[in-house]
Amino acid sequence: MKKIYLMIFSVMMLVIVGAGCSSDEEKSAEKQTQQADEKVELTISAAASLQDSLNDIKKSFEKENANVKVHYNFGASGALQQQISQGAPVDLFFSAAEDKFDKLVEEDIIEEKNGIDLVGNDLVLVVPKEADKEIKRIDDITKATKISIGTPESVPAGQYAKQTLEKLNLWKEIEGKLVYAKDVRQVLTYVETGNVDAGLVYKTDGLSSEKVEIVAVADKELHDPIIYPVGVIKESSHPKEAQLFYEYLQNKDSKKVFEKYGFGNLN
Repeated sequence: MKKIYLMIFSVMMLVIVGAGCSSDEEKSAEKQTQQADEKVELTISAAASLQDSLNDIKKSFEKENANVKVHYNFGASGALQQQISQGAPVDLFFSAAEDKFDKLVEEDIIEEKNGIDLVGNDLVLVVPKEADKEIKRIDDITKATKISIGTPESVPAGQYAKQTLEKLNLWKEIEGKLVYAKDVRQVLTYVETGNVDAGLVYKTDGLSSEKVEIVAVADKELHDPIIYPVGVIKESSHPKEAQLFYEYLQNKDSKKVFEKYGFGNLN
C-alpha cells in the first residue's frame, strides 16, 4: 500500500512541476511577444530643407519597421543644435551645416564614428513667378525692394547667403533691405506670398515650389560647401532603432529619394 501511495505522490509532483515549467515558458514567450510588439518612437531633429525628402523616407521606413514610429522636429540647424546641447531628447541629428554638427561632436554628444556627410545642396536666388522686377542674376538683387534670407547666426542657408553677398561686395548695399527668417522654409514662404521680391534658399526648396522661379545659382566658390551630416545621438533612448534609421538613410532607395528632391549624393 505504501508503494502505491508513493507512486501516486511521485506522479502528482511530476504533474505540478510540469505545469509550473509550462507556465514559466508561456510567460517567457508572452513577454518576448510583448517586447516584439512594443512601439518605439524615434525623434529626429532635421534641417527644414529636408522636410519633403524625409517625409517620403519615413513612409517606407515605417512600412518595413512596423514597431518604429518616426517623429521629426524640423527647424534651423543652429537652433536644433542648441536644443540638443541643452539636453533635448533626440535620437538623430540631420544638419544642413557641418559646423553645427561638429559642435555636437566636440561636446561628445555625437560620436564621430556614428556620423556621415550624406548629401549636398546648392544656394539659389528665387523670385515670385511672373515677377515684374528685372532680377535675373544674383547681381540684380540690388533692384529688389525687400530681400529675404535666413538669420545667418542660426540658419545655415542664411550663413551661406551672407558669405555669397559679401564675396560679391553686395552685402552693405542690400543689408537695409533684408528680411530675416527663422529657417529656409520661411524665406521661401515670404517669396511665394510676394512679401519680398527675392530670396536666397537651397535649390531643393526652390524646386519644391510652383510659386517661385529659380533665376540664378550661386557659384560654389562664393560660400562654404553645403554639406548635410547626419549622426546618432550618443545618449539616444533607442540606440538600436536609431542606428537602424541611420543606416536606412544611406541605402539605395533613400538616396534616390534625396536625388528626386534635388540633393547631391556625397557617397
